[in-house]
Amino acid sequence: MSYLDKLFSFDGQVAVVIGGTGVLCGEMAQGLGQAGAHVVVAGRSEERGLARVEAIVNAGGKASFASVDAMSKASIQELCDTVVKNHGRVDAVINGAGVNSATPYFDIEDEEFDRILRSNLSAVHYSCQVFGKHMIDSGTGGSILNIGSVTSFLPLSKVFTYSASKAAVLSLTKNVAREFATKGVRVNCLCPGFFPAEQNRKILSEERVTDIMRHTPMRRFGEPGELIGATLLLLSRTAGSFITGEAIYVDGGFTSMTI
Repeated sequence: MSYLDKLFSFDGQVAVVIGGTGVLCGEMAQGLGQAGAHVVVAGRSEERGLARVEAIVNAGGKASFASVDAMSKASIQELCDTVVKNHGRVDAVINGAGVNSATPYFDIEDEEFDRILRSNLSAVHYSCQVFGKHMIDSGTGGSILNIGSVTSFLPLSKVFTYSASKAAVLSLTKNVAREFATKGVRVNCLCPGFFPAEQNRKILSEERVTDIMRHTPMRRFGEPGELIGATLLLLSRTAGSFITGEAIYVDGGFTSMTI
């Protein structure tokens, strides 16, 4: 085994990717599969989940699909129980389910506000509780990666509830990381910049794209595959062994800019 393999190999490990049916977390699942993990692609859409499983297997990896409603703690518990029953362990979890909306502030209805918070924040909380408890009680430890955003650091205009939810994800990540730090479980946050995907494409008007490019030193959007390196680092038991409670921004420099 090469030096890099020792640092970043996931051979024999089981990784659960909640939101793996989406574009970004699907690509992260792909990277974990090619690094040797058995990847459980978890989400609501069986069609998209099975398509991602097929892509991982065709690339030489191991994967399976599991249905989950990330906004239900009972569903996440069922997911954890199923994965443990089928594979015996859970080494890594990505919490990447999420929704967005560009509703003007005074027009945000309670239902929309609650739905976004439940999808983006409550789902992360439930998963940290369920999978964190399994990792601690089993004695095997593990790593949890929550998906934040550049708006975990700076609020973004037009997406009020989304910004609030992602700021809370970062705060929760740090707090849970401290709670789990002596128990063999690391918890970190990956914060993507602008990566066009289903949930944000509808709000990327020409004017907003211009504003984003003006604020991004690299002057381009991110490609989904550019999230894989940080994902492997933060989830690796070896390369990331002393990293917990941290946020890595993969944003082309967006958070380094002021004016």
